[in-house]
Amino acid sequence: MTTAPSRENLEARHEPPKAYRWLVLIVISMAMFGNYYIYDCISPLADVLKEQLGFSDANIGLLQAIYSIPNVFMVLIGGFIVDRIGTRKSTLLFASVCLIGALVTVSKGNLQIMATGRLIFGLGAESLIVAVTTAIAKWFKGKELSLAFGFNLTIARLGSFAALNSPTWAGSSYRKWQWPLYISLGFGLVCSAAAIGYWFQELYAERLYRIGSASKTDKVAFSDLFRFGISYWCIVALCITFYSGIFPFQTFAVKFFIEAHGTSRETGGFLSSMLTLFAMVFTPLFGWLVDRVGKRSLFMMFGSLLLMPVYLLMAYTHLSLYTPMAMMGIAFSLIPAVMWPSVAYVVEESKLGTAYGLMTLIQNIGLAGLNLLIGWANDFRGASASNPGGYNLGMWIFSCLGFFGFLFAYLLRRRETGPYAHGLETITTKSS
Repeated sequence: MTTAPSRENLEARHEPPKAYRWLVLIVISMAMFGNYYIYDCISPLADVLKEQLGFSDANIGLLQAIYSIPNVFMVLIGGFIVDRIGTRKSTLLFASVCLIGALVTVSKGNLQIMATGRLIFGLGAESLIVAVTTAIAKWFKGKELSLAFGFNLTIARLGSFAALNSPTWAGSSYRKWQWPLYISLGFGLVCSAAAIGYWFQELYAERLYRIGSASKTDKVAFSDLFRFGISYWCIVALCITFYSGIFPFQTFAVKFFIEAHGTSRETGGFLSSMLTLFAMVFTPLFGWLVDRVGKRSLFMMFGSLLLMPVYLLMAYTHLSLYTPMAMMGIAFSLIPAVMWPSVAYVVEESKLGTAYGLMTLIQNIGLAGLNLLIGWANDFRGASASNPGGYNLGMWIFSCLGFFGFLFAYLLRRRETGPYAHGLETITTKSS
């Protein structure tokens, strides 16, 4: 049996080489790649599910919403698990649950069975994101943290980009509803394989190097939830409004583009994937910029401001769809590049898993509620190719979320430019 190294031995060790840290980032990000593909595989399949299985918009909204519903409870537990058993074990555990969920989803064309599969997938997927996010903070805090988060999101969103553009590169599979879901199952295997790879990378590093103190887990108590400060809660509030305006929109985006703007499925899929394409390119650049100049809450205000008008532009104008989608893409690149690493500066490291878990829990309340609400709104207003105006109610809902996101980013900036600041506006790689 091996024994834990002493504190003296740990302090005498060198930090991992820079190249090894970035190799770890690439491997663990591939788990997110598979995760994101499975999540986004439903959107380009929406009209096929409606045609071949008789699903309504409310049914399709349920398939996305039920992913989030268990995470209203489970993702906080996942955060506790990450803090208790460490990132290595928790990443593999949650990746395995994702794979099982993808398998159940494809097994039968029945709403209850498919929803059960999406529920199981959701149980693992969001907790996996918490584990990966905590691992990145562990390996990169005090170094290139925002840049590392940016590259992580780029690789993860490549999974979304591949899924949303699957009607182009795997168009023949859309002749039957089940075939695209078999492809998503294959990416579930990629997710699990990456988690296994990270297991061995961290195990090797623990024997030779000194890595972040997140590997030394403290006792986590429920009372810790009430000790996070105002800056943390402003970030959480921005998180729920921002993501509730992005992902529920993507659930219906391809169908909206086809029915309200007359695009093909391939064009609709590409328009939706522009968010991912922009994020893949610009998230690392914004992360690098923030690491250099600080001003984190100011950047989040700007990203929220960009998001406010895009939905109404799509609903009420004949402006090329590429323009509002590009604006949304910049916001989708900027805010996550700043928001997620900011938590590592306002919460102590031993509680990061819990903090990210709680943040993701509240985010999933928004995702579940908005997927159900927009599905209901579309059905209530009879949104269809013959009634494209039926989508307008949902677009107003999304636009209001953009306003509230800007408000919470403003409140964060007020807090972080006052006497209780944590350094979000001032910490840079040059000063750390």
